[in-house]
Amino acid sequence: MKRTLAAMAALLAAGFASAQSSVTLFGVVDTAISYQSATSRDALTGQSYKQSQWALTNSGYNSSRLGFRGTEDLGGGLAASFWLEAPISSDDGGTGLNFSRRSTVSLSGGFGEVRLGRDYTATFWNDTVFDPFGTNGSGTSVISSVSGSSNLANPKYVRSSNTVGYFLPPNLGGFYGQVQYGLHENVDTSTSSTTTASTNSNAGRYVGGRFGYANGPLDIAASYGESTIVDTSALTRKIQTANLGASYDFGPVKLFSELSQVRNKFEGASLASYNDNYNGYLLGATVPVGAGLIRAAYSAVRYDEGATGLYGERPRVQKLAIGYVHNLSKRTALYTTVARVNNRNDALYTGALSSAITTGGSVGYTGIPRSSTGYDFGIRHAF
Repeated sequence: MKRTLAAMAALLAAGFASAQSSVTLFGVVDTAISYQSATSRDALTGQSYKQSQWALTNSGYNSSRLGFRGTEDLGGGLAASFWLEAPISSDDGGTGLNFSRRSTVSLSGGFGEVRLGRDYTATFWNDTVFDPFGTNGSGTSVISSVSGSSNLANPKYVRSSNTVGYFLPPNLGGFYGQVQYGLHENVDTSTSSTTTASTNSNAGRYVGGRFGYANGPLDIAASYGESTIVDTSALTRKIQTANLGASYDFGPVKLFSELSQVRNKFEGASLASYNDNYNGYLLGATVPVGAGLIRAAYSAVRYDEGATGLYGERPRVQKLAIGYVHNLSKRTALYTTVARVNNRNDALYTGALSSAITTGGSVGYTGIPRSSTGYDFGIRHAF
């Protein structure tokens, strides 16, 4: 009898605990066969070059990941939550497991949510939410490609560590928003005005915010963020990002658009007025067709680097992407994407950024870039 009562008590305690909290295991496995090619030419000899590659890749439709999230009901409308999310490389199994995609703990209630840890930056959201391809695969917009390029070298573009974020509550009649501060965690010293990474107290800091309105078929949001970077050359830069995105779902078609400006602002006596600006825009659409979805996007970015008129008309990169997703179920989908990148007004332009904008993979440009093409054929399974 005592054993029976003890067992019943244990079951009741377990039931009470499960009613108060929950933990979910979730993930995405996305693998694709991809082909990438790029053409360029030598500025002096005129010789043409071409690189191409077949590869088994991952994250062509959704980012492959493995995660754990949970919520505990604290009563009175208050809840504590955690989110641990790790990237996985589904094409080769990866080399290790870490929670670099997201690692947060938060407290939420009628006041909104306060979230601590490594999280997506406020300014990245517009690039991915208002891109029909969600910044994944060959269809990723050139706005995202520029912002995340090796030329800008901005580790705070997609995510920032050490952040303190506040999110508005969801009951504001469609209005939403967030503010975010990423601590630099540097030791402040009396020589902090120098430009070395070890003594610049602001190196690694991120400050940003995003505010929008979503009601029915309409979603519109604006964001601004600033990252402080100190390069190995001891040069301090502030990367300032501002964008405005919108989507409207008409039913038969959903339209997307975005305007973006990224400013690479150098600090220093000799470079006080030296800024690199990258102005971009995107127009896109998705069309549901039975169990499938057609996706299309056109994006462009114009470079404004250094002295005015140095290259005549400013160099510009353009991208057209078209894709189709066929849903075999709510969790499993087949997809295909084709994308084409063209570079314009770059006859005298040999900047590193132009060399970085291809459709993906390991292919690149030798000399002056001309065009690149990418194809993805993949399967995505979510759980």
